Amino acid sequence: MSSNKTYIPPIYFGDSAYYQLEKYLNYKNFSKIAIIVDNNTKTLCLPFFKKNIKKVHDFIVIETKSGEKYKSIKSSINIWKNLIKYELDRKSLIINLGGGLITDIGAFVASTFKRGIEFINIPTTLLGMVDAAHGGKNGIDFDNLKNMIGTNNFPKMILIDYKFLNTLPENEFKSGMAEMFKHGLISDKTHWNELKSLSYQNQANLPKLVKKSLEIKNSIVRIDPFEKNLRKYLNFGHTLGHAIETFALKQNRFNKILHGEAIAVGMILEAYISSKKLKLPKKDVIEIKSTLRKNYSILDFKRKDIKKIISLLIHDKKNKNGIVKFALLNKIGSCSIDLGVEEKIIHEAFIFYAT
Repeated sequence: MSSNKTYIPPIYFGDSAYYQLEKYLNYKNFSKIAIIVDNNTKTLCLPFFKKNIKKVHDFIVIETKSGEKYKSIKSSINIWKNLIKYELDRKSLIINLGGGLITDIGAFVASTFKRGIEFINIPTTLLGMVDAAHGGKNGIDFDNLKNMIGTNNFPKMILIDYKFLNTLPENEFKSGMAEMFKHGLISDKTHWNELKSLSYQNQANLPKLVKKSLEIKNSIVRIDPFEKNLRKYLNFGHTLGHAIETFALKQNRFNKILHGEAIAVGMILEAYISSKKLKLPKKDVIEIKSTLRKNYSILDFKRKDIKKIISLLIHDKKNKNGIVKFALLNKIGSCSIDLGVEEKIIHEAFIFYAT
């Protein structure tokens, strides 16, 4: 492997995933193994996971609460305390069994406990399978600001079993679809077009589409793991999407909006901005808006909401010297980065979204 490319952990699917996990556990002979779950995955996913592991292991189960507000330093402290209580050491392993919250916080905790112990991600949501469990970004929210504290560290492997999606409600499934839509918009128009037939009710092509999304994301991460250049493409829809998510957390608005739902709004807004800054064709903007609005509920932004959301942009990690930077579309399948945007255009984007 050339020196300018980074390590991407192996991804295993279906029955092969459990075989590879057992092979790795037997080879490494970890001193202890902790499985981090939330209250949902403990009930819905943990029994199924254990059933598929042939050898009996003395797993330590550590539970945290589900929901974005629990992706916090308080939850991290609780997990660290349990790791100490159960006497995990540097030869121990953490398995993160859950959605984006669990893989984010579990990987962050593993990366910081005793200066870093090994971890494996087993995403149980579509969002986790196509995005959150991959890429090495781990972290927590702080003071209701998204992903303010974290690490860059990769799991030893990622295991994907689509059967976990049988436990997923429709809104969670669509949350994961948003990241897949983004992959198509920034890199592959064919992928974008194929995603239009995917739905909670029609998952026939899901394995093929998931693998394509992972191919797009990992091809970018492999070249630019620390977001110096190309990885910024993956931020399309996230500059305003994260601000909307943070606003919803702070103001308790939009009935606990999910990550993908906020990103879908962000992509419509940033598609409009792309038409103003990069001449994204109007037909592409309309296509993006109609496709996403068909799949996601429309949020009602008041004038005061928009003002607060724009004020939150200053906290975005992509900023440089206080200037908000966007990743925007040249056309469907092509992206540009590090573009400053005037506040007037952002206001116009919200008007476009509402009409």
